[in-house]
Order: sequence, then C-alpha cells, then structure tokens
Amino acid sequence: MPTDCISYQNSGYFSSLMNDYLEKKTNLQSLYNRFPTLENFEAQIQEKQINFNENGTNKRQILVSTLEKQYSKVETSVLTKQNIEALNTPNTFTVTTGHQLNLFSGPLYFLYKIISTINLTTELKEKYPTCNFVPIYWMATEDHDFEEINYFNFKGKKFRWNKESTGPVGRLSTEGLAEFLEVYTLELGSSTNAATLKKLFEDSYLNHDNLADATRFLANALFSACGLVILDADNADLKRNFIPFIKEELLQQSSHKLVLETAEKLKEYTVQVNPREINLFYIEDDVRERIIFENDRYKVNHTKIEFSETEILTLIENHPEKFSPNVIMRPLYQEVILPNLCYIGGGGEIAYWLELKSFFAAAKVTFPILLLRNSVLLATEKQAKKADKLQLNWADLFSKQANLVTTKTKELSDFPVDLTHLKKQLQKQFQELYDVANKTDESFLGAVKAQETKQIKGLENLEKRLLKAQKRKLSDILQRINELQNELFPNQSLQERQTNFSEFYLEFGENLIPTLVKQLKPLDNKFDIIVL
Repeated sequence: MPTDCISYQNSGYFSSLMNDYLEKKTNLQSLYNRFPTLENFEAQIQEKQINFNENGTNKRQILVSTLEKQYSKVETSVLTKQNIEALNTPNTFTVTTGHQLNLFSGPLYFLYKIISTINLTTELKEKYPTCNFVPIYWMATEDHDFEEINYFNFKGKKFRWNKESTGPVGRLSTEGLAEFLEVYTLELGSSTNAATLKKLFEDSYLNHDNLADATRFLANALFSACGLVILDADNADLKRNFIPFIKEELLQQSSHKLVLETAEKLKEYTVQVNPREINLFYIEDDVRERIIFENDRYKVNHTKIEFSETEILTLIENHPEKFSPNVIMRPLYQEVILPNLCYIGGGGEIAYWLELKSFFAAAKVTFPILLLRNSVLLATEKQAKKADKLQLNWADLFSKQANLVTTKTKELSDFPVDLTHLKKQLQKQFQELYDVANKTDESFLGAVKAQETKQIKGLENLEKRLLKAQKRKLSDILQRINELQNELFPNQSLQERQTNFSEFYLEFGENLIPTLVKQLKPLDNKFDIIVL
C-alpha cells in the first residue's frame, strides 16, 4: 500500500494562521496551552487531572451513566464498552473530535478526524501506559444549520435530502429518507460492496427515528472495532455540570469581552468567529434561537419568549437542557464535562479555538492541546501510474491548475518558452543608452525610458502568445494532466472536502478504514497521499 506525503505548509490548502501555528510562530504562542507533541502530554495530563478531578468523581459518574443510556440500544464492541467503563477511573482521559451530523457522514474528512483521534489515543497509551485514553466523537447534535449537512457528493453528483428543519438537527426526524435511499442506490450498482453500503444506510437512517441516533449507529458501525465512544451532549444531566457557566454567561457576559481582546491579537489573520454579547441559544424540539438581553429582560430572538433574571435563573436550575452553547461556549462545555486532553479539528476549528484561551483561563478550566487533524489524498494505483506516465509528482498535482498547466507547458516544450533571458539582454542594451542619455538633456532620457518600456512590453506580449501557442500544440497531454488533477481534486478543491467515503468503499470495501487506521500518524503534521 504505497504512501507519500507533502507538508501542510507546502500543500497550498492551509491558511497563513494554520501555517504559522504549525511553525510555532512566537506571535501565536500565548494563544494555546501546549503544542501537540507526545512529550507535551505529560504536563497536560497532570494539569487536567488536578483540574477535572476537583469534584470530578460525580462528573465521571454522570458521563458514564449518560453514555450507557445512549448506548443501551446500540450493539457495542467490547473495546468501546471497556472505554466507557474506564471513564469512571481518575487516570482515564479523552481525546476528542467533533463533527456535524452530515448525511451518511458527509465528506471524507469525517473519517480522518475520527481516525486521528483513535490513533492519538493509541500513541498516548504506548507513551503513558499507566493511564487510559478514550477516543471521543462529539456529535454536533445541537447545531441547527441543516443546509450544511443535508447532502453528500457521490461520483460528482450531489444527493440532497429536502426537508424543513428549524430546531437542533440531532432531534430531526429521519422520515423521508427511504425515498432518498431509492435514488442513491440507483448509482451504487449491484456489487457486494454496494449491498453493504445500502444496508448500512438502511440500518442507520431507516431504523432510527432521529438524526442523532442514526449518526451514532453509523459512526459505531464504522469505528466500534477501534473503541470509539460517541457522545450526544444535548442532555440535561450533562448540562447540570455546566449550570455555573451558563449563569455566568447570562449575568456577566465575560466571554464577549475576553474573546474580542484575543481576536484583536489575530487581526493580521482572518478571524474565524466573532462573539455575541450572550453566546447561548434557547432550544426546544423546533426552536434554536439566540438569547438576547434588552430592557432588563432576557428574550429569545424571533419569538415572544422572554424572562426576568429570576425566571431565567430558575429555568437554568430546573431545565438546563433548554440552554445550548454556541461556537464560543461549546468548547468550554466540552472541556467541563470531559476529562479531555486534546481537541482534534480542521484548520477552521483550530482557528476559532485559538480565540478562546483567555476565556478558559477566566473560567478556570484547563485549555486542551489543539491538534490539526490528518489530511489525506486517496489515489488508485491506476491514477498513480497515470501520474508517473505524465511525469507528474504529487507536489505538481497539488498546484493550482493554471499554474500546473503553465509549468508543464514550459517543461515539455523543446525550446525555452520563458523569454526572461531576452528581457535581461534588452535591459542591458538600454543601460548603454541610459549612460549616453545621462550626458545629454532630460528629454532624451525620457524617450529612452519610454522605448524600453514599450519593447519590454512587446516581449511580454510575445511570451504570452508563445505560451498560448505551445499550450495548443501540447493540448492532448495537458488535457490528460487536467483530467487526472480533476479526478484527484474534484471542483479544484481538496478531495477530502468533496467526496463521500462510499465512493471508495464501493471499490475497496471493508479494507478502506483499516488501511487508513494503519497509515495515519496524527502528530506528523503531513498531508498523506495513500495509493489504494
């Protein structure tokens, strides 16, 4: 199973903020707790153990009890059961990734996030054998942007689930997905792997009433053999541990001020999220709306629901499940209820976590290590052979298509298409004219400059025409290069952000996930290229 890699920084697909984070630039070091190295987890374990185990026994009991209830109707692997039970002990810690409830897992990076999490727990156990490490997939059941998750791409086609949704997506009924499956299975064919995919979809979505239960079943079917533990934090018992932080947010609104101050330190980059004055939603089955404070009343946006301070504090005590953290508060909620050491996410996620450290410090909650998830390009042997035949390396294929075509045109031409050497010769000749011009009046000097500009521009135009002519002459091979790059980078974007896992499962079946688990090294900070 051949593999190759390219650094994240050289891939061309990561932001300047992520590149600077990976290079440990000094301007960012105050925004995270520890950089993700195996050695740095020793201090992280010690800090989290003290921080979490203050009143931690009850937190662990609530966490385990909640997980046991959520898994009560799920066929669970021995390893996952052991991991859930281990969370009761003070030397057990978690590594967490979070992801939306994308239909049939959405794009490929869903797999990579979870495998990064699983593999890091394995590495940590080898390094720190006296502790236990549990991989957690935090389902984003309280999100409400259904348009972001109601589709997936398969073989260049978008399969969309058309349904109305207004509340938290985890509570959304799966009704109507039988018709969706009929359309999808027409594309799958009749192979053994196609039958497996169809049954997996049926068992996940047609045999469960809501999207949270369906997604839990799917992720468990794919990863229970690796001991993955799946958590739905839309839960009253879990939120009871978060009550003091909900109250603080409503009464003091300190997150707004602290995160804005940190965002100012990131002003040279694109700031990922901006805090609200209150970073909480009010939720019911069909409602998830912002809480706003106006005229001494707490109001639920776009509704007639409102509370006095006394009323909302009473509601928090009796029904904490009606309060949902937004993107600013959710990370804090996670770290309050989990004995967590590390959060694994994509570039966008790590970017908004970097805004939160001072907020965590004020809340007296340990800030986790932040690790960029594995990124992967999957290629078939046929595609790899085609790349070799076209004299393409992986760095070539990661280039922007226009740049790749220009570079390859110049490489494949029998003569220099780049006229830089002629421009230099011309500039040298004009230097002699400038020497003469400097001995006469300024009007002649201006004429020399104008003539030089005109002739340089003429050469540049000829160079463009020459390049265009060579592209026409080499159009057959350039077209094959474009076609290969388009296969590997659909819509000239990363494959992992476009393609659903089922496209590769259809060809490679049950070997797909074990191959990825075997190959991915979460702490290497490399973009893996895996040839299947």
